[in-house]
Amino acid sequence: MSTQLAVRMTDEQVAALDWVVVHLQLDSRAEGIRQAVALITQELKRGEIDRQYIEVYSTYQETKEEMAESIRRSIESIEEEPWEKWW
Repeated sequence: MSTQLAVRMTDEQVAALDWVVVHLQLDSRAEGIRQAVALITQELKRGEIDRQYIEVYSTYQETKEEMAESIRRSIESIEEEPWEKWW
């Protein structure tokens, strides 16, 4: 199912939309608007996930022991890396 919308835009907005359509080689202005909505939605969801992560992280921070273990494992993984194949 789809819904047709009538959207009023300024001349500058239409010119910007036309530029996007040409730049991205889209089929139509409608496709440009659909992609813009998808991009905005994706960014808002990503921001929400980031906000939730920060909220939880600031509430439940790692203990000194957990941080020490994380550092130890990081160093261990670096030491195990076959560096000779990269140089």
